[in-house]
Amino acid sequence: MTDRDRLTRLADFLFEVGMLRKTPRTGYQFLGSGAENVAEHSFRTAVIGFVLAEMRGADPLRTMALCLFHDLHEARTGDFNYVNKLYNTCDCKRALTDALTGTGLREKILDTWEELEQSQSPEAILAHDADQLDLIVNLKEELDLGNRYAAKWLDCSLERLRTDEARSLARTVMETDHTDWWFQGPDRLWWSKKNGTE
Repeated sequence: MTDRDRLTRLADFLFEVGMLRKTPRTGYQFLGSGAENVAEHSFRTAVIGFVLAEMRGADPLRTMALCLFHDLHEARTGDFNYVNKLYNTCDCKRALTDALTGTGLREKILDTWEELEQSQSPEAILAHDADQLDLIVNLKEELDLGNRYAAKWLDCSLERLRTDEARSLARTVMETDHTDWWFQGPDRLWWSKKNGTE
């Protein structure tokens, strides 16, 4: 791809990022219910990262960027769940480097990815917690819908949280029904009004 100009490489990169919409998160096959793609996961992880950074007084935009790019390499490698990782390896850094070559973004995004991998900055630690919290929110929904195995996964995921802010938010997630935000929404009487008719 070295013979392509920067704008063409940026176009290539945008198409590649779109592959995350078609890249399933593979762990749900073991849970037996639930599904999402890597793009969906990355989006909510970024929002959760922003929220956690605001709670902690860290840089919310930096945290959000760490979250947004944390699985970018999976457009090339696919998602490796915990069982896959026992038998397979992938070179995440090489995949990301190759994806970014010629775009003019390589240094900035690779630095962001390296910060997350080193997990030393407050924002990187929060980004890791955001990654886990996204899974916890999904698992809580699966638990609410009757998948009793989600409880086992939740126990493990909750233990991986590293910050007080994430643990506090996770406790509240666990106490909140996943339908409350819309079922008990702004006008709870809507349900008894039959779409506005008495």
